[in-house]
Amino acid sequence: VNNNRQTFELTFHTMRRLYVGGLSHTVTEKDLKDRFGKFGAVEDVELRTRKDPEGVPFKTFGYVNINISDPDLKKCLTVLNKSKWKGGTLQIEIAKESFLETHRIWL
Repeated sequence: VNNNRQTFELTFHTMRRLYVGGLSHTVTEKDLKDRFGKFGAVEDVELRTRKDPEGVPFKTFGYVNINISDPDLKKCLTVLNKSKWKGGTLQIEIAKESFLETHRIWL
């Protein structure tokens, strides 16, 4: 018996904030937007660079706010986490809520 019914799968997109570590200090916000844009709609990118006392960058990381489905998030983490990119090795995880947000006091 041949069933010609098509199955439609609903995929829900959720705004996620991803931590991206292991970046080269030459990476730009546009680079990150382009890199993660293959997996979902990038809403915002923040880059941060820590420097030593002489002003030399030693750690660059960022946050990517992306509207993404769970299957695409899984694919993104599988493909990009621990991958070599622009002289660094990416370390990607779902960002933890900031201390301030989890301990907000309403006045």
